[in-house]
Amino acid sequence: MSARDSMLRRYAVPLAAGVGVGVAVLVAGVRLSPSIGSASGAASAPSAVPAEATEEYGRRLIAHTAELLGPDQGDPDRRFMDSRLNCASCHLAVGTEPGTLTLLQTREHYPRFSGRAGGMTEIEDRINECMQRSMNGRPLPVDSVEMKAMAAYLRGLGGQYDAMSASSRKTDEPPPFATPPRAADRQAGREVFEKRCAICHGGDGLGLLASGDKAKGYLFPPLWGPDSFNTGAGMHRVLTAARFIKARMPLGEPTLTNDEAFDVAAFINDQPRPVMAALENDYPDRSAKPIDNGYGPFADDFPLEQHRFGPFAPIEAYYKALREKK
Repeated sequence: MSARDSMLRRYAVPLAAGVGVGVAVLVAGVRLSPSIGSASGAASAPSAVPAEATEEYGRRLIAHTAELLGPDQGDPDRRFMDSRLNCASCHLAVGTEPGTLTLLQTREHYPRFSGRAGGMTEIEDRINECMQRSMNGRPLPVDSVEMKAMAAYLRGLGGQYDAMSASSRKTDEPPPFATPPRAADRQAGREVFEKRCAICHGGDGLGLLASGDKAKGYLFPPLWGPDSFNTGAGMHRVLTAARFIKARMPLGEPTLTNDEAFDVAAFINDQPRPVMAALENDYPDRSAKPIDNGYGPFADDFPLEQHRFGPFAPIEAYYKALREKK
C-alpha cells in the first residue's frame, strides 16, 4: 500500500464527497465529521436548491462548494467559481475542528474592521471575499439562498463552540510558526514539497481529483494552476501560508520545522495561478497592508520581492516605528 493510500484509509475521506485544500487550498485532505459521510458510503452532494436557507444547506455549500457553485454546475446562473476548490479544503472538518482556520468562532469576530476593505465588514462580506479570492470566483448576491445559508451555518457554529467542553476546544497542533530571520529559500521549498507534499498534491502541484468527474472537486486540492486560489487570496501571502502549513501539514503529521514551512510556502506561492484584477484598490490605508502582501502599492520603499519572500523583520520594524510615531 502506498503512503497516500494509507493516509486515505487513515482519515476515511470519501472520494465521492469532494472535500479536499482548498486555501486553501493548502491541505492534503480533510477529516470529515460523521454528518458528512464516511468511507463506507457517502452520497454525492444533492444539487437541488432548497426553498429555505437552512444551516444544513450552508454546511453542504462549504463541504461541496465546487460541485454546487463551481464551473461544472449544471445551472449556468449558479456558477460562481472558476476554481474547483471547496471551502472545507482549508477549513477542516467543515470548519468544526478547533485550531488554525477554524470557523467555530466566526460569529464572535463580526462585525469587524477590515483593512483590506477599508471599513467595517460582516460575515457576508467575508464570504464574498473568499468567493472572489480563495475560490477565484464572483460574489454571491447577499439576498441569495446560498449566501443566507452559508452565513446561517457560520453563525450557528458559535452555539456548537459554546457547548464544547474545555478539552474539546483544545487544538492538536505543533507550536505556532515563528518567522525565520531570513528570506525564504524557494529551492529548499521545492525539495520540501517533493519530499512531503507531492505524494498527495501531485508532483505538478495540481492536486488529486475526488473522482473521475471534475465537477466533484478535489480530494487533495491543487496548490497552484487554474483550479487553485488566485493572487488576491490570503493564502497567497507567504507568512499566512506558512502558519497554516506548520499547524496542519502534512495532514495528520504536522512535523515541518519553521524553516521548512517558510520555504515550502514561498515555493508554492511562486508558482503560476489565476491573477485577480484591480488589487491596487485593496487597503485604502496602505500602512494597514500586511507585511507579506504579495502585491503593491505599499507605504514603504521595500521592494516587492522582499514583501513576498522576506526577510520580513526590517519591514516589521519599519511599521512598528511608524505606529509609535502616531
